[in-house]
Amino acid sequence: MKIGILGAGNVGSALGNAWARHQHEIMFGSREPGPEKGATRSGTIEEAGKFGEVVALALPWQAAHDLLPSLKLAGKTVIDCTNPLGHVLTSSGAEALQALAPGAKFVKAFNTTGANNMANPTYVGGPLAMFYCGDHADAKKTVAELIRQIGFEPYDLGPLANARLLEAQAELWIWLALRGGLGREFGFHLVRR
Repeated sequence: MKIGILGAGNVGSALGNAWARHQHEIMFGSREPGPEKGATRSGTIEEAGKFGEVVALALPWQAAHDLLPSLKLAGKTVIDCTNPLGHVLTSSGAEALQALAPGAKFVKAFNTTGANNMANPTYVGGPLAMFYCGDHADAKKTVAELIRQIGFEPYDLGPLANARLLEAQAELWIWLALRGGLGREFGFHLVRR
């Protein structure tokens, strides 16, 4: 599968490199494309958006918001990894982004933990939980498989409107990591009785 990663920072790099290990074709898109590394390509954000059957938004939320109207993403599965930290919205950040890219199939995922866990989601007790949500069954199926391939346990959280729950979970993880004294080497499991 061809995956365009918009953003080549910590999150984009962790996801792109993890998916490349599963024989997906990866193109990182950034304002200043860097050298190609191994099985991955590098290009502009526009080139990576065009390249991917699946496109991951691994940019700051505001940057994604500003760029989306100029990208042609209709028909593509778009994984929204962003968090609208510091923005006051009447809907979730994912819904606000979806409105800027009509015809794209948004799935919220990979926004609730750090890049370190995306690079290695295995802990004592098994893989970390990764919740995802969206309004398109085919896109959600694709994203669930991408979640599973890199070692997370996927859990369907329903429609895209539930992205606000994931964005709140992200704020919890960030608070615990930076202010709560846990550091970045922790994650969430879902356990059942």
